Amino acid sequence: MVIPWEGTSFPTEANRRTSAESLTRILVVDDEPSLRRSVGALLQGSDRLIEDCGSVAETLARLNTRSYDLLILDFRLPDASGLAVMDWLLSNDRRESVIMISGEQSMEAAIGALRRGADDFLIKPYGADQIRRAVTGALLKRQSERTHRLSQQRLQSSEQMHRYMVENSLDLIYTLDAEGRFNYLNLRIESLLGHPRNALIGKHFSEIVHPEDLERARYAFNERRTGPRATINIELRLARNPYGADGDDTGPVAVVLNAMGIYNSVESRSPSHYAGTYGAARSLPALRTIEATPRYQTYHDPLTQLPNNELFQDRLNLAITQAKRRKGLIAVMFIDMDRFKQVNETHGQGEGDALLRSVALRLKQCLRRGDTLTRHRSDEFVVLLPDINDQEDARAIAEKVLLAFRKPFPLSEGEVLITISMGIALHPEDGDTAEDLVQHASVAMHQVKGDGRNAYSFFSPDMHASYRTRVSLEKELRQAISRNEFELHYQPLVSLSQDRITGMEALVRWRHPSHGIVAPSRFIHFAEEAGIIHDISRWVLETGCAQLAVWRRQFPDLRLTANLSSRDFDQSDLSDTISRTLSRNGLAAGSLELEIAESLLLENTERVAPRLQNLRELGVGVSIHDFGTGYSSLVSLQRFGVTRLKIDRSFVRDMNGHGNHPIISAIAGIAQGFDIRLAAEGVERGEQMQTLDGMGCDEMQGFYFSRPVDAEAATRLLRDFRPSRMGHGNNGVPAAS
Repeated sequence: MVIPWEGTSFPTEANRRTSAESLTRILVVDDEPSLRRSVGALLQGSDRLIEDCGSVAETLARLNTRSYDLLILDFRLPDASGLAVMDWLLSNDRRESVIMISGEQSMEAAIGALRRGADDFLIKPYGADQIRRAVTGALLKRQSERTHRLSQQRLQSSEQMHRYMVENSLDLIYTLDAEGRFNYLNLRIESLLGHPRNALIGKHFSEIVHPEDLERARYAFNERRTGPRATINIELRLARNPYGADGDDTGPVAVVLNAMGIYNSVESRSPSHYAGTYGAARSLPALRTIEATPRYQTYHDPLTQLPNNELFQDRLNLAITQAKRRKGLIAVMFIDMDRFKQVNETHGQGEGDALLRSVALRLKQCLRRGDTLTRHRSDEFVVLLPDINDQEDARAIAEKVLLAFRKPFPLSEGEVLITISMGIALHPEDGDTAEDLVQHASVAMHQVKGDGRNAYSFFSPDMHASYRTRVSLEKELRQAISRNEFELHYQPLVSLSQDRITGMEALVRWRHPSHGIVAPSRFIHFAEEAGIIHDISRWVLETGCAQLAVWRRQFPDLRLTANLSSRDFDQSDLSDTISRTLSRNGLAAGSLELEIAESLLLENTERVAPRLQNLRELGVGVSIHDFGTGYSSLVSLQRFGVTRLKIDRSFVRDMNGHGNHPIISAIAGIAQGFDIRLAAEGVERGEQMQTLDGMGCDEMQGFYFSRPVDAEAATRLLRDFRPSRMGHGNNGVPAAS
């Protein structure tokens, strides 16, 4: 309908026919009548004829019967998107100008409209001046284009016209030589990026490319293809001249780039040769008025602001394509932070997030300008190293990363030292696809994890077997608990002064359905890495306490000793779990002693100390089972409330007769000085027992007394123990096999 504006004179039908060419026809398309009326009121004028409608169908019906100079088109309409109207215009070779309006903060909507030739893209709510400027600009551009078309018709075969079009194009037009250096740029470079045209002639195209888009840019700016296979509508960011006239606006400019190869021939019959690349870049001006963040976050990790996996895969695929073309090498590094979960457990997620950002920054500082770093998952990062000469280039970067991580990371309270494990895969020898390279780098990283962490390794084919074994073992471990494949064996702790067994140490065994009994040394490490150790530890405590409750009916002073992994201290509810286990089985806290490795005292004290303090407040004993092999301080023995030191079997094994044993004497002195109980493990001979007894060690365990045995055999040990035969042969204690 024609809007009958009150107080406005309208031409007669005859005048309308004679003046049709001089009127500017505008069609307002929106499903809100009030908005259509307000837009019409803003834009009315004696030289304008304004109509309106509210759907895509009605719009297409109008366009089938008449033409317009300008469509003001809502993006979201009842029957379809406004983009459908623009598609119709393109398919019918129509020249109507379009201003798209949207109530959505959608980067995809803006790009879709601008790619289809929209003159502007406005976000609701918009100001009256904003839409007036947009309409004026679109109509001026249309008039300019109309004038331009007339000029083109008059001068279409003229070199002068060609130069005019190129120089005054709204697109940035350029040509590069075969080495990627500019040999022509139109004047648009100065208004778009602020670079003087003459200053860039002879310079490499990387001078104007945003650093994070350099890898993608290499693919487009080195385009050699022509025709349909050439680069079309690739999105890039170009860097402004930081010293340009518009000093306050130094952010990158988003463009859509088309490029094709240029070929010359010296003679008509000679084959053409590659001379360089021709390209045209159209800016996306509306992206500066819309929040740039939504699009940026689509391709970047919101926490670290690194390129996300989607963008990384895109760059990796481009790098592989270029490497194949140049017969070059690229590397992929898979990086995992060792024991990051402990930081989250101890300091909270906020500190964990801050640590991830710091790690991302430090990794980025170790890389080259053209490398790409992404946060793959949680505490995992993947790096793309394009254009390396050989394996040594990747090794140099890996060494640089390891060196950088020797410096601790600051937290709000104190510092934390983080180690990393890295795996490296090379193209083409380790994989021909992005998926293979990332997977093989991951396999190499897991090999490092299994070998002790804080290192790097290059992928080799034989790692596949190890990796498959690891994955298979992890799967079987997860099923072992539900299938009741774990069992406990017990080894007695004998007191010489009391002539009795004072405790039983619970040792987990895995009865594998096809491999038989599996010792903990073969699966505990895998269980720790896979996060299954907590379930195994809970099972050991529950099963061991249930058995102790049975034994204490006949042997009321008997204690149970159970081992805890350092990873068990990741659990904030550790003491609650143990307390509930003791309560369910009717046991006093003093009847349980928990063994930990001395190395745990050297780890993050903010994580360990509160857990140990809670256990000591509960009344549970704490034993160090390999004391003397590490470097823990004497202060830590009091700080952590240690109740027993166990002399490590390596010191007992090296004992010779009744000679001097300074390490054992020192440990015994420490235990006596701090009023801590002392025990020895690994006692296999009578002279070892006698020497330890003479040095003040009263309690001991080892094969001399008994190997670890199942619960039934352990019950017989308790029942048949003969103190009167201590010190003679097998000391009256049957050494079970």
